[in-house]
Amino acid sequence: MKMTFRWYGDSDPVKLEYIRQIPGMYGVVSAIYDVPVGEVWPVEKLQTLRDRTERAGLKFEVVESVPTHEDIKLGKPSRDRLIANFQQNIRNCAAVGVKVICYNFMPVFDWTRTEMAKVLPDGSTTLSFDAAEVAKIDPEKGISLPGWDASYKPEELKALLEEYKTVDEQRLWANLEYFLKAIIPVAEAVGVKMAMHPDDPPRPVFGLPRIMKNRDDYARLLDVVDSPSNGITLCSGSLGADLCNSVESMVREFGAKKRIHFGHLRNVKVEADGSFYESTHRSCDGSLDMAAIVKAYYDTGFDGYWRPDHGRMIWGETGKPGYGLYDRALGAVYLNGLWEAVSKYSRA
Repeated sequence: MKMTFRWYGDSDPVKLEYIRQIPGMYGVVSAIYDVPVGEVWPVEKLQTLRDRTERAGLKFEVVESVPTHEDIKLGKPSRDRLIANFQQNIRNCAAVGVKVICYNFMPVFDWTRTEMAKVLPDGSTTLSFDAAEVAKIDPEKGISLPGWDASYKPEELKALLEEYKTVDEQRLWANLEYFLKAIIPVAEAVGVKMAMHPDDPPRPVFGLPRIMKNRDDYARLLDVVDSPSNGITLCSGSLGADLCNSVESMVREFGAKKRIHFGHLRNVKVEADGSFYESTHRSCDGSLDMAAIVKAYYDTGFDGYWRPDHGRMIWGETGKPGYGLYDRALGAVYLNGLWEAVSKYSRA
């Protein structure tokens, strides 16, 4: 297992030098953030990112994420040019030593939260999703969500949602299959493993289709192109927001097939109506048994990349919600401790 940490480049208040000080840290997960979605990432920018990371004593072997343009998801005529650019991004990433690329196929909203700083009883703040609040939102009257308000102008969002009215799950699957059959052979040729992130949360939102919600969706994904390069980012927090999903069972099934290329490990506290907030990584603080999930990874011989996912904001830290240093560092140490315990006592 290789422990990694998401880093947003030199503008990130979390410095690489601080990440390096977290015990057991192998590398960082990052991307190119100043190139428009759908365009080609210059190799020079990727090489600069790798060099900057390695000077700090860390590896850069995982990209999160290469964004998938909405025209590809919609199946518009422009998708072939955009898919060609995506293919080139795979080649360029491989050229600088990237082994895994995380991506997703979520329409419009990569993730959905209703509050960025829910105050918990201990005074820390965290990301949360209120199902009742989302149910009240009428997309026809506009959608205002924290973290996404600046992503689209109101008229742009309205037009995009209008286009998706003709896209149901069946059509979105067809567009994904077209995409996978174009990109997986390229990834295979250059030794890159593609890792599809699940929907967050794993359910339809605002009438938009969602097709990476559960075990059956992932099984179908892997069958579309049966290649070691066609794999999964198994995000425990995203999938675990639906208590019908057994994250441990999914790790065991897809881990045994060696199709989990990237693991996001975080815990969530889920309520009966589907609302949830992001807790500490500890099993006792959320709805997921993180110890059982880690043991499932160990039992299936996982030797890929992990990262502690979103953390709370604690100890007065400010910055990008969910991506501070302190709580994610605590999560990394906790996960490393679970791994050490499982590895030692499983051999006893």
